[in-house]
Amino acid sequence: MTTYNFKKLLQKSGWLTHVQVMVDDHGLITSITTSEDENGFSPTEHSIAIPGFQNAHSHAFQYAMAGLAERHEGSENPDDFWGWREAMYQLALSMNPDQMEAIATMLYSEMARHGYTNVAEFHYVHHDKNGKPYANLAEMGTRLIAAAQTAGIGITLCPIFYQKGGFGQEPNDRQRRFISPTIDTYLQLLESSREACKNYEHANSAIGIHSMRGVEPADIAEIAQSGPQDIPFHIHVSEQLKEIEDSIAYLGKRPVEWMLDNVALNERYHLVHATHLTETETKGLAQSGAHVVICPSTEGNLGDGLFPLRKYQQEGGKWSIGTDSHVGLNPLEELRILDYGQRLISHKRNTYFSPQQGDGGTYALEMATLSGRKAMNNDEEEYFKVGTPLNAFVVDGTHPLLAHCSDKNLASTLVYASDSAMQKATISHGKVIVENGKHACKDEILNEFSRTMNTLRSR
Repeated sequence: MTTYNFKKLLQKSGWLTHVQVMVDDHGLITSITTSEDENGFSPTEHSIAIPGFQNAHSHAFQYAMAGLAERHEGSENPDDFWGWREAMYQLALSMNPDQMEAIATMLYSEMARHGYTNVAEFHYVHHDKNGKPYANLAEMGTRLIAAAQTAGIGITLCPIFYQKGGFGQEPNDRQRRFISPTIDTYLQLLESSREACKNYEHANSAIGIHSMRGVEPADIAEIAQSGPQDIPFHIHVSEQLKEIEDSIAYLGKRPVEWMLDNVALNERYHLVHATHLTETETKGLAQSGAHVVICPSTEGNLGDGLFPLRKYQQEGGKWSIGTDSHVGLNPLEELRILDYGQRLISHKRNTYFSPQQGDGGTYALEMATLSGRKAMNNDEEEYFKVGTPLNAFVVDGTHPLLAHCSDKNLASTLVYASDSAMQKATISHGKVIVENGKHACKDEILNEFSRTMNTLRSR
């Protein structure tokens, strides 16, 4: 049994004061008790706890190239998404399973340092360097699960169905490690991945479709209808303008338009990016109950564009955040970038609509938490509850901007005015895995990562 004392703890209904949380040996909460007495639970460290963040979209291997696609000398390096993609292909072709695990472990430990306690891993590097399946179809996925276990966070493994090189096009040779040619081969990969998740108690799985350009649309509809119905369904969609142009040429419809017409979207669907939507698509997507996963730092880095958040929220749309290519890993920064992009195009400041009048910070944390949990197949709506794991991001309540902050201003201060100096700890499944900016296994994780990077020589 472990006891944690907090000066403040955020629940969906609001802030609790002077809180004691007890967890059992499995990291499950056994009690949540409050005291009116300031010294009732001796919160000597004046810690403020919010729910651990959910990273709803990750390509772990791309962490190894973060910051490396910013040079654009000459015609060999076009400065758009498609030029960046070629650099990504080269990295994907170079690494072996040990290296994948080392990179992912470093990444996941850094996610934990920034307050993430769960990640949805959109995983498509499946095969060996020649494009042949490993004896264990989920070999690479197994390494990602092991990485999450070492880092101490939960993982939802989304093995990706990747079949085409574009709308109506065969895959190119640089995509050879990604490809499942048929629905049956993909479902075999998915089943192998679900078996691999049994090796770690905090792992589960979800369906993943790379995109409408990456899988024949009829096959997407078939998997949506006939595939497992008890797990989330993740798909890239409408990220790039060229993708939309190609979709119209091939299908006569835009990607989200086609999805709305051909797939019975509901709350288990998580459409990643969805950057370029018409008003009709925006309204239809919100009303379907599906979620959008927005990755502000990556979308900004790639020049994707800005998701129509204001209209989507007006229609009741739900959204979560992800770090995608990992050029940014701070969830509070992702929320700020998302908001500020909307402010810049609307010339208004009330971007996050909320049940609490004007309380954008509280609403942003609610969306990131609850929609993010849905992406992980977690339907729990209370932030901290007896019988559930204690997953928390803890900040230092003695920081000058927080020490005398009222409850009504606390969430927005965290979202809009926080920095790394405020970060105190990350608790995952009842264990402190990061304290004072250092992961509990940092040294060994960093050593393996350094060996990998020295071997790959990609940086």
